Amino acid sequence: MNTRKIGFVRTELLPAQPAPEHAGSATRWIRANLLATPKDIILTLVAMALLLYTVPGMLNWLFFDAVWTGADREACLTVAQGGAKPDGWNGACWAFVGDRFQQFMFGRYPLEERWRPILVALMFIGLLTPIMIPRLPFKGWNALALFVIFPVVAFFLLHGGSFGLEQVETPLWGGLMVTLILSFVGIAVSLPVGILLALGRQSNLPVIRISCITFIEVVRGVPLITVLFMANVMLPLFLPTGWTIDNFLRALVGVALFASAYMAEVVRGGLQAIPKGQYEGADSLGLGYWQKTRLIIMPQALKLVIPGIVNTFIGLFKDTSLVSIIGMFDLLGIVRLNFTDTTWITPVTPITGLIFAGFLFWLFCFGMSRYSAFMESHLETGHKR
Repeated sequence: MNTRKIGFVRTELLPAQPAPEHAGSATRWIRANLLATPKDIILTLVAMALLLYTVPGMLNWLFFDAVWTGADREACLTVAQGGAKPDGWNGACWAFVGDRFQQFMFGRYPLEERWRPILVALMFIGLLTPIMIPRLPFKGWNALALFVIFPVVAFFLLHGGSFGLEQVETPLWGGLMVTLILSFVGIAVSLPVGILLALGRQSNLPVIRISCITFIEVVRGVPLITVLFMANVMLPLFLPTGWTIDNFLRALVGVALFASAYMAEVVRGGLQAIPKGQYEGADSLGLGYWQKTRLIIMPQALKLVIPGIVNTFIGLFKDTSLVSIIGMFDLLGIVRLNFTDTTWITPVTPITGLIFAGFLFWLFCFGMSRYSAFMESHLETGHKR
């Protein structure tokens, strides 16, 4: 028997220690993150020097020296260029953006009919907002209205030709409206189709598995601009004489199928990350294949690949600018089209228009990124300690 005794046992608790002073203060954060080591100090000073060198000039060009109002190019020209502004002035020409703003939003959509895309936008916001808030009820009905009913109503409102609405052909559509329509359809179609392709790629049926693998690898092996070119040029060659497909519909199909192939690989990564025990546990409960997939496997797989899914959506949103190859003018296309307008030809017009388009693209992409982070935090329940 071991008769050794413990040499010392504390009989009273230590007194409570005060909290570290200024633990959450800005000064402590700066010392810990920016001035912790000599290398950090040097890098911080270099970064501050670069900011001081670049930011004031950028702010002056973008805001303080910029022209905000004007009817034509004369407002944005210096004296040396034939205008009224002093020589040396080189600020942004936001008057150009203000004058062409509605065209950037709606393209060549008839001015008197632009209430229709505005109404569609309000309907879209009204249906999208509640589905993005996790705690709101009736998600099923909300999804049915957004992804089934809304596209039909939006088509009849935008295209017209029925219910007393004037018909507006798709070649007149353009601007941000086209970008959002292509993105919405691409996102709404690519996720379910991508899920089916990912499941098909793992199928035990050779015909289904080989067909899905062939589609995914062929589509992923070519750039989107090639897919759009084929849809625009080659597809009519396979149609019966007299048949035609609207260019905008070709773009929708091409973008949706292209995104579906990439989405399939993202979802397949999530499926492969699911432990085998989850499949075995579902089988032990007597669940069928589709019950097991819908109730147990797919919810876990999609939660794991939220960043990849949103990354695909962001790439799709930016790739919509390639539809100009088939004669459609999205936001970037309609901005570039206005560079040739003699009313606004100035040295600063192109860069101003591109900055405006880039800011809108960044705004939507940043919004999707932040919502992705929110959903990850909301659904991350199985790995927290």
